[in-house]
Formats: sequence, structure tokens, C-alpha cells
Amino acid sequence: MSNLSDIGTIRDIMQRHGFSFSKGLGQNFLINPTVCPRMAELGGANERSGILEIGPGIGVLTAELAKRARHVAAIELDDRLLPVLAETLADFSNVHVIHGDVMKLNLATIIAEEFADCDEIAVCANLPYYITSPVIMNLLESRLPVKSVTVMVQKEAADRICAPVGSRKSGALTVAVHYYAVPETLFKVSRGSFMPPPNVDSAVIRMTVRETLLFDVGDEKVFFSMVKAGFSQRRKTLSNSLTSGGFLTRTQAAEALSGADIAPNTRIEALNMEGLACLSRNISGLLK
Repeated sequence: MSNLSDIGTIRDIMQRHGFSFSKGLGQNFLINPTVCPRMAELGGANERSGILEIGPGIGVLTAELAKRARHVAAIELDDRLLPVLAETLADFSNVHVIHGDVMKLNLATIIAEEFADCDEIAVCANLPYYITSPVIMNLLESRLPVKSVTVMVQKEAADRICAPVGSRKSGALTVAVHYYAVPETLFKVSRGSFMPPPNVDSAVIRMTVRETLLFDVGDEKVFFSMVKAGFSQRRKTLSNSLTSGGFLTRTQAAEALSGADIAPNTRIEALNMEGLACLSRNISGLLK
């Protein structure tokens, strides 16, 4: 099997298949040989597991996952990479490459069909950075039967996702991830670990999916609408951000904040999950 982290090997494969990098698809291939084995080990790949990968590229992480997992299903959007993956993954009988858009495919059906013989399921992927947030939210909101989601993202995104809710770095994505999962940063990856090198450093994070949701937010749709309204104008006070755009009336906002014992001039970034949940329950009651 070829060394898929070797620059010469990558260039040879690209030349033979007439492949060139697509900036629009955020393609940066890993050339640091230590990253993917570590990701596979920490990402839940073992002899009992099924691993869903998104954006396999030329298969460098896929191969490491296949060495450890019972079965790997890799979703690739770029049809130019399909013959490349057929070559680089030819030694593995436990890998199925699926051509499609992860945001349009029925992931629940794919998981049911691909991993019927697996005891546990996890997601492990080097996500294209331009769709990091939509993919993570799609995976979590779909309530898929996965134990964890381990992904490489921009370091700035990793810091934001893993920040404590209620801290300056937290945002709407932070709250959503903490609602569904327990996130943690596993290790950092320098920009020099990629070909071509991106303009930012990266980090691998793991989101362990909560088996039971810990926070009673009342109406979930109200909760996420509240979070969106608050963080879309995070420099405004909650009294103002919740009434902007017609989410709540002034009277409703005042009543909801008072019932949660939150001062009207508080900003949403100052609230932890318990505070956000309490406010959401109050708003849910008012909007019934």
C-alpha cells in the first residue's frame, strides 16, 4: 500500500488521474503522517465499530480507519476522486465509498444499511472547512445513532465550539453543540501539515453525543430561535436582541427575563446553559 501522506505519492496519484485541487471544495490533503492514525485511534475506530467519514479526499484517513474499524462508509462529493479512492483503498474490503452530498443524503438510512453488523457507530472526518458548521449541526440535529463525532476543523472554529457556554468565545454554534454533545479539543494540527497549506491552523475535536439531553428548554424550536436571535446581535442587551425582528414583544421579553431572574441589560453571551434553558422555558410558556 502506498504512503498517502507522502508528497511525491500524492503528486504521482494526482498526475495519473489528472486531478487538481479545488479551492471551492476546500481541498487540502494531509501530509503529516502522525495525524490520521491519531485521529482514527481517538475517533472511535475499533474492531466492533462502524465509522462514517465525510470528505475522504485521497483516502489517507480512510485507510487508517479501515485498519481499525469493522466497516467504513466514506461520503465523497467530488466525482473526480472516485477513481483515486478506488485505487488507494483497493486493499480494504471493509470500505464503501458513497458518492454524494452529505447535506442531501439520508444519513440515517446510510447508517442503517452500512453498519447493521456493528456494535457502535461514530463519525470521524477531516471536514471541508467551508461547510464545518452546517455539517456538524446536520449530524447532531438528525439524532443519528452515533456515539461521537470526531472532526478536524479550523482552530478558531474548534476554540469556539469547545468554549464554555457563557464565555466570550461562545456563540450560537457553541450552545447548539453543548446542547447535543460534550465537546473537547483533542490536539492541534499546524497549517504545514497540509498540501497545499491553508492560511490557518487546525484542531481535532471530539463531540461525545449525549445519550440523554440534560437541559429542559421547553420548546426546542423556541430555544434555537431564541439563541439565533440573541447571538445574531450579541452586542445588544437581551431585552433588545429578543425583540429585534419580532421574535418577542417588549412586554413578552420583559416578562420572560424577569421570570428567569435575568437583568434586561444582560447579553446572551453571559448566560450558561442553565440560564439559557430557564429563559427558553419561560419564552416557550409565553408563546404557547
